[in-house]
Amino acid sequence: MIHLRHAVTTALLSVVATQGMAEMTQEDIRDGFREHAAMAQFHRWYQYYERPAGGIANALDILTQDVTIVSGLGTANGHKDYAARVAQLPDTWQNAHHLKTVEIDHGDQGAMTLNATITYQNVGILPDGAVREADLSYSVDLVTGDAVLPKLSGVKIEQNSDSTGVDFKDAYADNRMRSLVHYWLTLIEDPSRDPEPVREILADEFSLNFSSGAITDFDGFKGWLAGPGSQVAASTHIISNFSAKDLGDETYSLTVDFDWYGILPDGTELVAKTRHNWTATNDVTARFARIKTVDVEVIEPFRPAGN
Repeated sequence: MIHLRHAVTTALLSVVATQGMAEMTQEDIRDGFREHAAMAQFHRWYQYYERPAGGIANALDILTQDVTIVSGLGTANGHKDYAARVAQLPDTWQNAHHLKTVEIDHGDQGAMTLNATITYQNVGILPDGAVREADLSYSVDLVTGDAVLPKLSGVKIEQNSDSTGVDFKDAYADNRMRSLVHYWLTLIEDPSRDPEPVREILADEFSLNFSSGAITDFDGFKGWLAGPGSQVAASTHIISNFSAKDLGDETYSLTVDFDWYGILPDGTELVAKTRHNWTATNDVTARFARIKTVDVEVIEPFRPAGN
């Protein structure tokens, strides 16, 4: 049974810029890390189409073995069927996927259903380099997977419109960096406070310049997560004003604002707002890019909710 909730919260969490601090329940806050995990996987869905040089392994990594994928190309059942389908797509095509809206509903045993709308752009289908543009709707079923990341067990894609666009806008940097940010938030919000999975998304040399001080090695990060990062019973972040840039040589920058919500052990709710500036290095074949630098500006300091 699917329990319908979090629709507005999750749309804000991933796409929509907030006007002040959004309304959040304690249930929303406690489930935030699961929704970030779903979004980390959903943004990974597009990466094979946008950079096929990354290989099919990362695309299959987000799918259950018995996944069912339904689209205008037909139905694919399982990894082998899906891999054979996407292998037929011309590698000369340019594809971009621009997320417009998203809602996440929670079910039993960690299951989630994600409904999203996107604008899809393609160069290669139409003659003379014309840009094909289509509005698509996604319905995605997610189930618990390895560690904190869920797996996609069902994907249904429906086309709502088809037209010719004016300009093609590459979306790889946006999707790649959003996936990284959502995964970072998943790991630091997860109540288990396990630092080990974070190794995957930290560069060999990194600097995390938080308000509590700069962190430049993994032991320092572990200390932060066990200390300042664990002073709340639960927390989550809503993303707004997200912007990512390709700096060349597989290096990216991003700027993002976080509306932060936390619950202290005694039940007191706190809020804050920060602006993050990141740089990240990217290996297109890896599951995620890696964080090189983080600089944090406090926009609104920690305070009791409602004040």
